[in-house]
Amino acid sequence: MEKKDEFYIGYADTVGQETKSSIRRFVLTALGLLIVGAVLFGSFQKEASNSTFDFDTPTKISGTYYEAPYPMLRVELTENTFKDILLLGFGKFGANAYLDNIKKSEVNINGKHLTIEGNLIYYNGKTLLQIDDSHKIDLDNSKKKNFILPQAMGTQEVVGEIVDPKCYFGVMKPGYGKIHRSCAALCISGGIPPVLVASEANAVSEYFLLTDLKGNPIHKDIIPYIGIPSKLKGEVEKMEDWYIMRIDVSEIEKLEKESSIY
Repeated sequence: MEKKDEFYIGYADTVGQETKSSIRRFVLTALGLLIVGAVLFGSFQKEASNSTFDFDTPTKISGTYYEAPYPMLRVELTENTFKDILLLGFGKFGANAYLDNIKKSEVNINGKHLTIEGNLIYYNGKTLLQIDDSHKIDLDNSKKKNFILPQAMGTQEVVGEIVDPKCYFGVMKPGYGKIHRSCAALCISGGIPPVLVASEANAVSEYFLLTDLKGNPIHKDIIPYIGIPSKLKGEVEKMEDWYIMRIDVSEIEKLEKESSIY
């Protein structure tokens, strides 16, 4: 006798055995594909960076202030061992607005000793400090100055990707690439310094604060190149653990390749 296919109406009939079996096979197959897809998707993802942003833990940092040309604090870790901390403002803004009160009281605060309370951001050997209140900055003229001149490194040609350091070093994961371009553009437009990340497959990275050819800050002019693998050429100087590169923005060469950040 020829077997008839089940015809099932949800509001009128009970579920037949064949329909039950079909639903069971579909659910098990879909679940299996979902698990396999999740495993494959996860295996192709890059590991999240071990960067840290102490958003809820304010820290006081003391050191010698300078702008080269972006706000930095040179901190003495141990005797004759120093580290440069890049200063940032709250949200998507640079630190300058928070330093205005101190700047108004002094002819020039370069080389002055400041104590700043803010939130630390650190990753891959670099440290940044977010300032959220201008009243948390104190000037002490009695302290000694620890200021050095930059070390000239000559002309260099570097392949990398331009990022905003606040997101890249701790606030966003990932903080680079096309997916992050719009956010980085807002940060850099707001006064956060542009940083060129030059990375290799062995995870060795160098970081270059970018300026114009005269050593002045650049912000809006560099926006078209953010988050795009590029080749940059310029005069490089070294200030402790940061490099500074003077560039002609119009000579940046965009590269047709995947992100150079690993």
